[in-house]
Amino acid sequence: MTSLQRLLREREVLIADGAWGTQLAERGLEPGEPPESWVLSRPDEVRDVAARYVEAGAEIVLTNTFGGSRLKLARGGLDESVAELNRRAVELSKEAADGRALVFASVGPTGEFMAPLGTISEEEMVAVFAEQIAAMVEGGTDGILIETMTDLDETKAALAAAKARFDGPVVTSMTFDRGPAGYATMMGVTPQQAAKELQEAGADVVGSNCGHGIENIVEVARLMRPATDLPLWCKPNAGLPRLVEGRTVFDETPEQMVAHFGELVEAGAQIIGGCCGTTPNHIRALVAARDAMQ
Repeated sequence: MTSLQRLLREREVLIADGAWGTQLAERGLEPGEPPESWVLSRPDEVRDVAARYVEAGAEIVLTNTFGGSRLKLARGGLDESVAELNRRAVELSKEAADGRALVFASVGPTGEFMAPLGTISEEEMVAVFAEQIAAMVEGGTDGILIETMTDLDETKAALAAAKARFDGPVVTSMTFDRGPAGYATMMGVTPQQAAKELQEAGADVVGSNCGHGIENIVEVARLMRPATDLPLWCKPNAGLPRLVEGRTVFDETPEQMVAHFGELVEAGAQIIGGCCGTTPNHIRALVAARDAMQ
């Protein structure tokens, strides 16, 4: 039994951390600056983001590795730092957690299209993710989170790489938008299809993050739940973003978010946290709402 399974058995509903990008921006990350670069240039700030979420009560915290694949890092001239950056990022979050929370290493999309839409073959994509994940495993990660995905094939490539390199829990989380025909990713993948196919591909947890606030994630969870018997991972934004004087602002308060916490649990979510715009205060409120239910 993995540590995640034990925690789920003990708690039934776990609370994960909140946003990383917006937290780093508050600490001075400039627009266009690769967040992952701070792992090497400002490690204390990166460690502090994780520590604040642990202090808020999160039982799972992530790593500053969302754009840590060679393909994504190359855009910032960091492609030769893949191993060092991903390993060190895990170590920083582990130091912050200090045994009080699990650390799940974040794997985001590469930003490249796989063939036939693009030029990256399945074999090449698996290799790109395998390089990143191998360094995360070396850093001692407790789990792998493949998140904010829109392409099912790319998600499966990351999942295959994770399963080949890591024997712990692997979460796959996709981002869905609501259109005239209902919820789907920008590549046309529905929540039901994602849940079913990713379970069949070997995921240990499936779910959704980003894109919308908690009310929409509730609807996505309701669609995913009948399609899988795996735990559901749900990390909504703090509402929809607004651009104010060149800065992206998220308005949903912790109180507004937790008002829908019970609905999300009823929809089947078992691991709940926050994505863009959420803060340690949002996570603290989610922990209080969870504890009040148990």
